Amino acid sequence: MTDQSSHKSVNNYRLFAQTFAQMKGNLMVRKSCVILACFLLLLPFGCGQKDADNSEGKVEIIFWHSFVSSTVPALQELVSDFEQQHPGISISPQYVPTGEALIQKLITAVQSGTAPDISWIHSNYLTNLVQADAIFPMQQFVDGPDGLKEGDLADIYPALIQAASWKGTLYSIPMEATNLGLLYNKEHFRKAGLDAEKPPKTWQELAEYAKKLTIDKDGDGKKDQVGMFIPVFPASGQYSDWMVWQWMPFLWQAGGEIINEDQTKVLFNSDAGVQALEFWKSIYNTLNLRSFTTDYEAAFPSGVLSMAFDGPWNLPRWKDRNVDWAIGGLPAGPVKRATNVGGEYLAIFKQSKHPDEAWKFIKWMITPEVQARWSMLSGYLPIRHDALKIEAYKRYLDEHPGLKAYVEQMEYGQSPPPIDYYSLEISRAMAVAIEKATLGNVDSRKALDEAAAKCNNLLQSVTSR
Repeated sequence: MTDQSSHKSVNNYRLFAQTFAQMKGNLMVRKSCVILACFLLLLPFGCGQKDADNSEGKVEIIFWHSFVSSTVPALQELVSDFEQQHPGISISPQYVPTGEALIQKLITAVQSGTAPDISWIHSNYLTNLVQADAIFPMQQFVDGPDGLKEGDLADIYPALIQAASWKGTLYSIPMEATNLGLLYNKEHFRKAGLDAEKPPKTWQELAEYAKKLTIDKDGDGKKDQVGMFIPVFPASGQYSDWMVWQWMPFLWQAGGEIINEDQTKVLFNSDAGVQALEFWKSIYNTLNLRSFTTDYEAAFPSGVLSMAFDGPWNLPRWKDRNVDWAIGGLPAGPVKRATNVGGEYLAIFKQSKHPDEAWKFIKWMITPEVQARWSMLSGYLPIRHDALKIEAYKRYLDEHPGLKAYVEQMEYGQSPPPIDYYSLEISRAMAVAIEKATLGNVDSRKALDEAAAKCNNLLQSVTSR
């Protein structure tokens, strides 16, 4: 995502969900929704909507995004290139703050008939956008006369396609990718007698390094350097989903899953889930992180923190700091390697007057050449394998080992499974379990079982309808 706040708000679409949930509350309301939808379709979209064509006679495509200031120049450069190659189309990027601001703006736009042609969205928005009949299935463009070539879709990392889909249908296309790696201080490693070019490769090594890097330098009983940051936040706070997102790879690494395939039962309370949570809890308690700051972005450059989970969105932040840092892959668990893959996705809205031209921009954006250039300009990861074959990009990665570490991790990337119902509640239940086990020192299995029981009751209410 664009920055840490993007990941912290990865599930922050509560307002959107509540709005449409209220509209679907009972049969009478559902009928009212149909009437309202028909009414909105009959509204003259020109009333209050942007003019789809600009004064130069070009087709104008309005593109809402939430890219931060450091990324906007890269976006503008690519938009300029696209317009030169497609002289009949003008792309108008418009910044909208992410999180609830974007959700509220999308709700208002869809209801008033002023939706953009394209919008930058998180995958968690898909359920409500599809149920509101607000966006086109992207699959119809992929399979259309100006569609993708055979093999293009398969070249995109599967985790991203999974996140871009809802109930097996592709509704969006990833624009870029991110994942979670291990940020570490090389100077701290050297002083502790560790090889600065070899970050921990396993859970056991991570725990051992974390302990060795935790130091009371002046003997006053207080830790002056902490070896590892475990991202534990209050389950009711704004960073709840950010915590869950970072815990998921450890669940997968232990061989666990969040939910079963037919979505009738959650699985995060399996032996694998208990093992993953116990691992976090062990490091958290051993290092006494209750007394440590939760702001690792301040602690790391100040030299009081040795290791933390982090993503490529922060690479620009660290390159300007006086810290000898490096990026490693997430350590492998007892069953496999895994990291959590995220990203932003592009959706085409049904209110667009020029959906085919909107698709041309998206199709162009995901070509290997553009993806490689986008990555070099913005610091994001490319969404497809073929971008790694571009010679200029190969050289760039060799010169930027931090980015290269994230790119190499994409092969082990997973995305949270699309959850059709109660995804917010399931995420919050996992957060409560993590908080209880760490901050509350509750038995990990008990905390996870209690959370799973609540989730399964909700899922059963769906299957019993």
